[in-house]
This record gives sequence, structure tokens and C-alpha cells, in this order.
Amino acid sequence: MIKNKFSRIDVLGYRRLLELKNMEMRPLTVMIGANGVGKSSFLEVFSLLAASAKGELKNTISKLGGFQTLITCGMTDKLSFYLSMDVPGYEPIDYTLTLRLQGTSYEIINESLSQNHAGQKTPFKYIDSNGSDIKYYANKKLLRPNWDYDFSETALSQVPKMYQEPEHFRNQLSSCTYYSAYALNVGHNSPIRLPQGIQPATHPGSNGEELVSCLYNLRETDRDRFEIIEDTLSVAFPSFKRLNFPPVAVGAITMTWEDENFSKPLYMAQLSEGTLRFLWLITLLYSPALTAVTLIDEPEVSLHPELLNILRDAMRESSNHTQLMIATHSDRLIGFLKPEEVLVLDSEKGLTKMTWGDAAEFDLDTWLQDYSLDELWRMGHLGGRP
Repeated sequence: MIKNKFSRIDVLGYRRLLELKNMEMRPLTVMIGANGVGKSSFLEVFSLLAASAKGELKNTISKLGGFQTLITCGMTDKLSFYLSMDVPGYEPIDYTLTLRLQGTSYEIINESLSQNHAGQKTPFKYIDSNGSDIKYYANKKLLRPNWDYDFSETALSQVPKMYQEPEHFRNQLSSCTYYSAYALNVGHNSPIRLPQGIQPATHPGSNGEELVSCLYNLRETDRDRFEIIEDTLSVAFPSFKRLNFPPVAVGAITMTWEDENFSKPLYMAQLSEGTLRFLWLITLLYSPALTAVTLIDEPEVSLHPELLNILRDAMRESSNHTQLMIATHSDRLIGFLKPEEVLVLDSEKGLTKMTWGDAAEFDLDTWLQDYSLDELWRMGHLGGRP
């Protein structure tokens, strides 16, 4: 189970997310809504915050098109975030970050990392930053940096790492990882189909470049986890028998798929796109190296609808070890979920509105006696329709 999880987030001024306040973060979040309502933007927020915690804020904003393209068009010149993380046995740690447009770039005008301590009337501040006045707590007082401080990067990424809770917050935030199923390259000469090195890979890679290495490593070092993956494949593909890893050169292996319908094993080049995508997803979800927050965009791409029920089970298991956030266009996937796992996104005057499936303004339990969740969504009762 996740010991330190993010519990709440505010996003102000990011693309269509002009005023997203007090948004609860749950173990499994599956977002659905029409195109252009902010699903990918919400995932993008966590990628940006992760980059800021690693000292990569400037480069990431540049890759996203520049600060002017990130702020809500014509409605603000600021971009603000608030994030709260639970700390077992103690009060949560709260983090705020505000950026403001400056010319064609940005400036950090406010940043704080704080926690309520017993007996104190005001929150204890590990970081207290206002414009160019940067302070961090050390040696029982707030100090200013005495090094060449980079004002385009966050204090969170630069101040000394000397206290357990703040450092754990930074590590949790910086580890957030993004995966795009629709961007996964499964073409003829894609990395996922080519031989891979024998190495202790613990995840399949964002483009499948370590899928074979990861599965082989799991078979050799974590047999139970590997057998869960094979059992899942057996349920998804009844004729599946097992995976093998024949060597192709010194230190390099490929993977074969044994199937009851064929006398010879199938090599990676012979597997369908849907099969490869499902194998990659299942390996990712059962990976032992899941980060604090895992973001996956459109996992349903190329998958047969019947596979989504199996994928749902893997997603729920994965959410015991990572806060899993999914963006989807699949109403069929929604039909396999619980209302509290579904976050419906709507657009009101071009801006994003988010509503949890279990916060519907009608008697949802009564409706669910006659209709499935995806049927209610298609009927427009949950929102999230064009």
C-alpha cells in the first residue's frame, strides 16, 4: 500500500484548467470526456511538477511550447499549483508554486513547502520563497542561499536535502512518470520488437525498449510477479502457453510467445500490435518499480474491448502501489469501473470542469440497478459528452 500519497491538488491558470480547486486525488483515477476538455492537460500538470522538482522546469516549459501557451488564454498571466501529501502519523506536507508571465518567459513569484507541527499556531516552513527573496530552513532558522542560485528553477529542486519529510515529498513528486499508449511505437523495426540486452530492468520503458529485458529479469528474480503476468496473458489469450527468452547474441535476448495453435513459437516480429500493447501495459502495471504517481494516456488503443475488463483488474492492483491516473476515450472501459474510480471532464465556456462519478446530482445507485456506468455516460447523465 502507498504510505505517502498525494491527497489534494489545486491548478489555477493552466491551459483550460483556470480554477481547479480542492481536487481530491484517489488511488485510481480514470478520466473521460470529449476531446479538448483537459484530460491530457491534467496529466501534463504532473509531468511539469515532476520536472520542476528535478530542476528541469525551464526546459520542460520550453518543450511544451513556452509559458505563454500554458496559461489560460486571455484570462490570466499567472500559473499556480497547490499540492498536499499525506504523512502517516503527522500532518500533511503542503506545497505551493506560482509562476507569472515576464516578457516571453516567466518568473517564480511564490513558492512554499510547509507542515503543521504540534503546538505551533502557524505552519512550519521548510521553504519560504517570495520573488528573489529565497529562504529555506536549516540550522534551526531560515537561511538564504549562499550559492549561485538559478531563479528560473524551483527552490524545491535546489535547497539542501536535509530533512526526511521534505526530501520524501521532493522524491515522490519528481518520480511521477507519464506513458502514452497511443504513442507507443509497435512498428516493424520498433524497439519493442528488437532484441534487448540482459540487464536488471524493472519496467518496460516508455517505448517498450526494455520490455523483453524487464520480463526476463522478472522471470529470473521475481518469479511470482512473472507468473502473474503470464496468468493474465492466459486469461486474455486462452491459447497462450508461455513466454521464452532465447539468446540471439552475447548478452542479448529476444522473446517468443508459445501458443497452442502453432507448432512453433511466435517471435516479437510476428505478434500483433494489440497483443504487444497489452503485453506492455500489463508488464508496466505489474512492474516492481512503479513511481508515486503513474500517468497513462489512452491505454485502450488497439485493444479488443474484452481485454479492457482484464486491464481494469491490473489497474486496480497497480493502484495499491502507485496513484494511477488514466485518460481515456473508451466508454467500454468506464463500464467496468466503479463510480468512485471515474472522473468526468466537461467544458463550460471553454474551461474544464471535473466531477467524480460518485458525486452525481441524481440517485446513481438506483440508476445503476438498470444501467451500467458506461450506458449512463452515453445517455449524458454523468456529463463528459460533446
